[in-house]
Amino acid sequence: MTQGNVSVLIPVYNEEKSVGSVIQKVLSIGGLVKEVVVVDDGSSDGTAAIVEAMTSQEPRLRFERLDRNQGKTAAIRHALSLATGEIIIVQDADLEYDPAEIPEVVAPILSGEADVVYGSRFLVRRASRVIYFYHYLANKSLTFMCNLFTNRNMSDIETGYKAFRSCVIRPLRLTSSGFGMEIEITVMVCKTKARTYEVPISYYGRSYEEGKKVGFKDGIMAGLYILFYSLIKPLTTEGRSYIRSVNHNLEMNK
Repeated sequence: MTQGNVSVLIPVYNEEKSVGSVIQKVLSIGGLVKEVVVVDDGSSDGTAAIVEAMTSQEPRLRFERLDRNQGKTAAIRHALSLATGEIIIVQDADLEYDPAEIPEVVAPILSGEADVVYGSRFLVRRASRVIYFYHYLANKSLTFMCNLFTNRNMSDIETGYKAFRSCVIRPLRLTSSGFGMEIEITVMVCKTKARTYEVPISYYGRSYEEGKKVGFKDGIMAGLYILFYSLIKPLTTEGRSYIRSVNHNLEMNK
């Protein structure tokens, strides 16, 4: 697998204060990054103007807008349809995750050890902002529930840093909404033979006053998504087709 073949997907919604800095940090990684795909989820502030101005100066930057706000899943679904790299990683636009750590997240894939890598906020390497206990408790509860149904021992399923070989993530047609993609991707990937690793990352969480968007309702929906994607989706024609496709791709690419 070639070194400079990573597609970084950035879903963005009303992040005019941070999106420019995030894009610059990703591009500064250098030869590792083949392209940066930014999808604006119907922002009403100056986000789109900032990204459009940067696109005219940077050939590796691709930018498209959704016609209305549809949620993170819709933005990622569209970004996946545009990505061309052999490795795909999601980067949030709010600076809660440091783009400088992308090389370490994708390293196990580049070395041939992994097909999927999650950056875990609970295997702290540098720094982790001390913030809401209830978010921590909800995350741990959802991770435990997900592990129970998938028989995995993951530590952070809700992390914003998820990296994949394209043959694992591209066949998955996302059907969840909002922030449900974190659960959908995790559960469905766990149904395949993809080798999944975790690496420690730093986390610079935001407060609600600073723009954090995940709330109580998202936690409730996440629990329901775990049940649906664990017990129902894998039995459907679409679910079985995804699992077969990924396992076939992995076998062919050994």
